[in-house]
Amino acid sequence: MGSCDILSVLFGLDFCFVTMGYAQLVIGPAGSGKSTYCSSLYEHCETVGRTMNVVNLDPAAEIFNYPVAMDIRELVSLEDVMEELGLGPNGALMYCMEYLEDSLHDWVDEELENYRDDDYLIFDCPGQIELFTHVPVLKNFVAHLQQKNFNVCVVYLLDSQFITDVTKFISGCMSSLSAMIQLELPHINILSKMDLLQDKSNIDNYLDPEPRTLLAELNEKMGPRYAKLNKALIEMVGEYGMVNFIPLDIRKERSIQYVLSQIDVCIQFGEDADVKIKDEDEDFGDDQ
Repeated sequence: MGSCDILSVLFGLDFCFVTMGYAQLVIGPAGSGKSTYCSSLYEHCETVGRTMNVVNLDPAAEIFNYPVAMDIRELVSLEDVMEELGLGPNGALMYCMEYLEDSLHDWVDEELENYRDDDYLIFDCPGQIELFTHVPVLKNFVAHLQQKNFNVCVVYLLDSQFITDVTKFISGCMSSLSAMIQLELPHINILSKMDLLQDKSNIDNYLDPEPRTLLAELNEKMGPRYAKLNKALIEMVGEYGMVNFIPLDIRKERSIQYVLSQIDVCIQFGEDADVKIKDEDEDFGDDQ
């Protein structure tokens, strides 16, 4: 007898619990380390005895360092679309993603039937920026997941090399804000590839950006005629306090665990479990 049936017998009421799934939508510019993040997270969960399923939503992907639980290429292939429709790589990818959107109630539903009650999915997305800034494909995909009782969080990856130049960093922040507005979901920003960053001395200035510092750096980089634009951009980043970043060094298990714990909080996974809190003295400048 299930828990719903027991409660019904005890209290004479019709109890029914809604099963809930959990999902990360991993996005970010091309080359930001999305697939590496997915494989590192999968390996970490394997080590700690936690189940996680990685889904490939990139029809152009060829090599995977993780077991693929669901694969968009079983539905539509970038190579086939390019050959049959005579489209270039970007046009073919957009066609594939729109085809995925048209298949939400068919292929996607059929695949999701295997993952529902307390299952945890990570969706490894393509890097085309338009998919998460103004094209509604991913927004509609996420809405469909929510209809299927999945709690979803966006994980936006930005290459840590972006913090070596304030203009690059502001560009990354604008892209992140655009994704927040477009997707309307809980949002975690991650500075990826911290293991490849040579100079970590000024990293704290970018994890939780201080507007006046960023504005001073931006004005130094750009001509006086851009002063008003710079001020407007920095105010957009600073006033709402919506953009901050978590550094991720995939060489360090505690770094991966901390990132995962923050995402778990966002999607309310394991609410009864203790969440690991980042050590106050943790220094990402130390290579351990």
